[in-house]
Amino acid sequence: MIKKDLSIDFLGVHFENPFCLSSSPVGNCYDMCKKAYDTGWGGVVFKTIGPKHFLIDEVSPRFDALTKESTEFVGFRNLEQIAEHSLEENLADLRRLKAEYPNKVLIASIMGTYEEDWTELARLVEEAGADMIELNFSCPNMTTHEMGSDVGSSPDLCRKYCAAVKRGSKLPVLAKMTPNLTDMVPLAKASLEGGADGIAAINTIKCVINVDLQRHVGLPIINGKSAISGYSGKAVKPIALRFIQQMRSAEGLENLPISGIGGIETWSDAAEFILLGASTLQVTTAIMEYGYRVVEDMKNGLMHYMEEQGVEHLSELVGKANKNIISAEQLDRDYIVYPEIDEEACVGCGRCYISCYDGAHQAMIWNEETRRPKCDHEKCVGCHLCALVCPVKAIGKGEIVMKPGREGKPEDKHV
Repeated sequence: MIKKDLSIDFLGVHFENPFCLSSSPVGNCYDMCKKAYDTGWGGVVFKTIGPKHFLIDEVSPRFDALTKESTEFVGFRNLEQIAEHSLEENLADLRRLKAEYPNKVLIASIMGTYEEDWTELARLVEEAGADMIELNFSCPNMTTHEMGSDVGSSPDLCRKYCAAVKRGSKLPVLAKMTPNLTDMVPLAKASLEGGADGIAAINTIKCVINVDLQRHVGLPIINGKSAISGYSGKAVKPIALRFIQQMRSAEGLENLPISGIGGIETWSDAAEFILLGASTLQVTTAIMEYGYRVVEDMKNGLMHYMEEQGVEHLSELVGKANKNIISAEQLDRDYIVYPEIDEEACVGCGRCYISCYDGAHQAMIWNEETRRPKCDHEKCVGCHLCALVCPVKAIGKGEIVMKPGREGKPEDKHV
């Protein structure tokens, strides 16, 4: 079995591996977090702890899933709010977890309604043994505009509440960002100005995931009604990666410490977040579907990837892809890569022909007798829709041709 060093130092805290429970239903109490530690997770972000005066009253049911054909949980909808246990119970769980697992990382997520709440909660969770504090500026499911994603869309509130937390604790602080905006950079910078040491991104995306066609109401149905709420799962991964890349490519944020969140289900998902600059990784939806054991596969796969990449320490991979994602106007537009069809692998289904004719450039020629496609280079623009829809992956990258009048050599292009 391949063994690699998965440990990472993040904001001065040593993680035995980068995988953490995110602040969510999967880390709601001592028993859950204990099982996660025992299964091999490197850290836990305990479900968001609120002030004593704010009481949680949940709806039922509160989950729904977006599916595609036979694939479950393409996306997941969650109406749940922050921890429903009392402040005293949550603090007691933190103390017990830290006492029993002193070498595991314990991160306390907190959320207040005004500055004094944030300062006091920070003081209390540090006293309870937390190694780090995450500030929930991003929950889309709160019943008050004083908490959650409405806070996270205001640079002034992010700055103010980060400063309030720093008055109550000397622990490293992560500001957890909402994706329910167009640009996360101003919010991240405001949080750092207020004293945050790093950023956690992203939280869930506001959505209406499904509508009941007979009863004319969104799902899940709560006494005949529904509401906009948070969307997570594999479907949000591209959006999470986009926000992380935009932050790491912004002026002054090139080395921004990030805890990556959003659709991480496999080792390859984890590797993508790491390559774009995340040092630690947080998971919820995959655990809700498969259980805590998913971490075993993710750790094993990541170690094999490190072996393939020739690296000994995980930190060597952090941010390696940032420089290779550039603005659209900087991309090389001088050449075309034509698709290449493996006729032996082709099953003659015609998917490439239909998709190209109805959705692209009518560049696929279909032979009715042999049931085989052929690419017309006179019409083909090299979009490769045909390769994406091929069910047996019989279409790959073929000949590279320079556009008329363009300089350079096809053999110098990397595709």
